[in-house]
Amino acid sequence: MTRRYWNINLKEMVEAGVHFGHGIKKWNPKMAPYISAKRKGTHIINLARTARFLSEACDLVFDAASQGKSFLIVGTKKRATDLVASAAIRARCHYVNKKWFSGMLTNWSITKTRLSQFRDLRAEEKMGKFQHLPKRDVAILKRKLSTLQRYLGGIKYMTRLPDIVIVLDQQKEYIALRECAILGIPTISLVDTNCDPDLANISIPANDDTMTSIRLILNKLVFAICEGHSLYIRNH
Repeated sequence: MTRRYWNINLKEMVEAGVHFGHGIKKWNPKMAPYISAKRKGTHIINLARTARFLSEACDLVFDAASQGKSFLIVGTKKRATDLVASAAIRARCHYVNKKWFSGMLTNWSITKTRLSQFRDLRAEEKMGKFQHLPKRDVAILKRKLSTLQRYLGGIKYMTRLPDIVIVLDQQKEYIALRECAILGIPTISLVDTNCDPDLANISIPANDDTMTSIRLILNKLVFAICEGHSLYIRNH
């Protein structure tokens, strides 16, 4: 994997609050190597380690994108839903930003069937087929379509399992990480001071609660993916 420069600087991370961990009583001892200090009862994340692992993650996604591989971004925290959707769309990634359904990847055949139903319903609505149905049936179908859009809209074009999964909140998306581990899908995860850095292939120590921190990390990864996609298009 070729190492590249991704313009990751400490000042920018400090301004985004990337270094603020959880209270010292709420921590995972496995995160000790990624903590540089304690301040007013709060663990402070070592941003030099953050920069190192974020750079490694950017190299990984760049190389994968330059080979035409697919990505899934998972972040179901309410405040981050719009951020996840806009970042994923910008980088042409699949995304889950509302709720992770258990078995979404490990029971892929069932998920694929639901996605097929979703696409068929969308096509029927666009072709005006709903207009010929009784109002009650139309209301039921529209409710079903709305629910599918809400929960599966970000993966509606996903026809196979993703090559890499990016997780923005390890504890909230624990099931997604476990499914990836079972299937052998490489993962990149933000890890706050209360997380387990061993659960992902690349763990980026960072504040996973503050929007500015999440946005900074996600934007760096998305930029690297876009650069990789551009190289893939130029070479094909």
